[in-house]
Amino acid sequence: MKGAPIAVVLLAIIAVIILLCTHTVKEWEQALILQFGEAQRVENAWGEAPEAGLKLKKPWEKVVTLDRRNLEVDIKTVELVAADQERLVVDAFVRYRIVDGVKFYQALQTERGAKLQLDSIMDSTLRDVLGRVDRPEIIAGRRAELMSEIQQVSNNVVKDKDFGIEIIDVRIKRADLPPANTDQVLNRMVTERTQIAERIRSEGREEALEITSTADKDATIIRAEAQQRAEVIRGQGDQERNAVYAAAYNQDPEFFAFYRSMEAYKTGLGTGTTYVISPDSDFLGYLSNQGGPKR
Repeated sequence: MKGAPIAVVLLAIIAVIILLCTHTVKEWEQALILQFGEAQRVENAWGEAPEAGLKLKKPWEKVVTLDRRNLEVDIKTVELVAADQERLVVDAFVRYRIVDGVKFYQALQTERGAKLQLDSIMDSTLRDVLGRVDRPEIIAGRRAELMSEIQQVSNNVVKDKDFGIEIIDVRIKRADLPPANTDQVLNRMVTERTQIAERIRSEGREEALEITSTADKDATIIRAEAQQRAEVIRGQGDQERNAVYAAAYNQDPEFFAFYRSMEAYKTGLGTGTTYVISPDSDFLGYLSNQGGPKR
């Protein structure tokens, strides 16, 4: 029974030694081994054959875990001036990976340190590259080409600074006008649309006036032609009527004179009509003498 506490103590010592001398590296991790603050080696490093699992280390060595996967950083918003003097607010992100754990730790320490450095690098690179082209090319025209150039330039910078990282992608999420400029653009668009609408309305009024004038002209011509035809037809009718009268007169002049007098009475002798005529006038001959006026 006295040996039991000793065995427990020995097991505890062995467990502590195992804990101090071993560590586990996951498939998506890189293990940076430090000895008294100095980087010694990287286990399961990027670019090498995967060697995840249980690893040995010296008790005084410290393990710093780095990511073996691609990392993404949202870059702080950059406000810049394009070549056409249009101001733009650019929101971008960067994907990178840690290709040298030792240099990464010496230069940047952590992913937060990497983000701070990338913010500064991308701010300068975006201003330099995008400041040489016009706004439409940034928004749509040459975006892919510009992103490739930004990636290349920023990669050259991180290599020169020995950050131990590689930038694998740069993308612009948004490239818009600043809020003040946006209001100005919207106001200008409203003004332009108002001017276009007024021009269309003016052209419509002019076209309506032209159509109305043409219609009035056509109506006047149609009425004049109709009046002319009516006059012609009326003249033809009068001509035929006179021919009929002439034929009737030739057949019975007395009856024709009587008929013409009756027509004249019907037209001229209305209610309350007063006539002042000579007693020997032929107009009232059939009223005073049924035999008609004397010939």
